Amino acid sequence: MISLEDKVAVVTGSAQGLGNGIAEKLASLNAHVILSDINSERLEIAVSELKEKEYSVDSFVANVANRDEAKNLIQNSIETQGKLDILVNNAGINRDAMIHKMSPEQWDSVIEVNLTGVFNCLQPAANHMKDRESGRIINISSASWQGNIGQGNYAAAKAGVVGLSKTTSRELAKFNVTCNAICPGFIETDMTRGIPDKVWDKMVSKIPMGRAGKPEDVANYIAFLASDQASYVTGEVINVGGGFIL
Repeated sequence: MISLEDKVAVVTGSAQGLGNGIAEKLASLNAHVILSDINSERLEIAVSELKEKEYSVDSFVANVANRDEAKNLIQNSIETQGKLDILVNNAGINRDAMIHKMSPEQWDSVIEVNLTGVFNCLQPAANHMKDRESGRIINISSASWQGNIGQGNYAAAKAGVVGLSKTTSRELAKFNVTCNAICPGFIETDMTRGIPDKVWDKMVSKIPMGRAGKPEDVANYIAFLASDQASYVTGEVINVGGGFIL
């Protein structure tokens, strides 16, 4: 049985969707979870819903693409809770377009949030964990990191997350800090529910298990990586997609 009793976790991009599912899972295992998102209104609702379930949670509004805001998120979490045990870098956006049609804004915004945003949170968290000689960093990449039509910006950012995760794992292993990357496949979230039925069916047809994943499918694996049971797992790139990557 996994327990995160007395652990403090930060989950970015957790006002809704996958991030919210991750935050709820960690909280259900008795971690104190700081939910963070750029959407303050939706974040307030998410935290209120988790508090109704008597989970130990707080919120912090931050745009991870802004280095100062990301740093303040991590520092505030450490100052208010006394430590930070777990960081889940989940915040992400997509601005899909074919390479020959992609605007500079579409490229820049995705790289800034999905890759630079991960670094902005990871660096101050890593410094704290290194000093404590304990910690878990889990970065959300994507099955798209290996390339996906119409997602050159997204794929590039998520591939960067894989490289950053592997480098972080090498640098921090001797300090008892692990870093792993999770690559979700096609997951049923608020964003994907808006996909036309024909596109949905086409995506599901590519999944050997015959269904879209749910946030809890990803959250369950993250809970393991965040726990003491995963103390010897680092530098891994783990696909959670029902065989989608095949």
